[in-house]
Amino acid sequence: MNIRDLQYLVAVHDLNNFSKAAERCFVSQPTLSGQLKKLETELGSELIERSTRQVLFTKVGEEIVQYAREALQTVDQIRSVAKQNIDPMSGDFHLGLIPTVGPFLLPLIMPALTESYPDANIYLYELRTDELLTKLNRGEIDAAIMAKLDWDQPFKQFDLYVETMLLAVSSSDPISNAIEPVGLDALDNRRVLMLEDGHCLRDQAIDVCFSAGAKEDKRFRATSMDTLLHMVATGSGMTLIPELASRTRVDGITFLPFNKPRPEREIIMLARKNSARMEALKNIADVTASVVTSSLPEQPNSGVTGF
Repeated sequence: MNIRDLQYLVAVHDLNNFSKAAERCFVSQPTLSGQLKKLETELGSELIERSTRQVLFTKVGEEIVQYAREALQTVDQIRSVAKQNIDPMSGDFHLGLIPTVGPFLLPLIMPALTESYPDANIYLYELRTDELLTKLNRGEIDAAIMAKLDWDQPFKQFDLYVETMLLAVSSSDPISNAIEPVGLDALDNRRVLMLEDGHCLRDQAIDVCFSAGAKEDKRFRATSMDTLLHMVATGSGMTLIPELASRTRVDGITFLPFNKPRPEREIIMLARKNSARMEALKNIADVTASVVTSSLPEQPNSGVTGF
């Protein structure tokens, strides 16, 4: 028994025709028929009832076809693994991102990743931090890009970039006319709009805003950064926005930089420590870090009040 025999068997089952099966497998019909006869002799069982009108598989033949399909799928997986060993950047990659990063980071890095690694098929998932960590633990994704938090997670961490936070205000707000960077005291006693529970950016923003004397507007919690920005544009309040997100221009909003020390957040990529794709994931992290770092006007000072 060999792999070709299994391919012949599955082809005949799929097409219900010896001639068409032979064409699919790029062999002559006598060759295909002869090999299947040898397979039946080896197994000691008739797999196919042959007649001039139709092709019928016996009960044992139907069962063996299913095992043949599974065997051929396993062979394909073995070849894929071997190919990845030769070229780590080939094959499928499943990458997750948090919603406050994905829409703003992907337009920057995907062209570079596609150009650098044309044989890599990258599947993208936008999920909240807890969902990403669950999928990462289960092996459902290869890596997750998110904001660094105070945790001790059993993952391999790749540092990607640091981005400052900007103050987003309505263009009708008097503070929007500020020429110089503003201090955190600009938040004092102001109403701040926040994302809904479950977004790590919300927890991080609360720490900074509350320490500066701001008050959360509990009448509204946004489900996305886009909704948050449009609410600010209506004059409903102000909010903190990551630098990459501030490049999504919305009419009626002014983005103001803060004085140093500026609030900032670290963006990292996590992977399982025993991942077989570690070399490839490091390459993805390196491209991401390089593209974003060159895109940001300056890297924030480290060690400041962080996000």
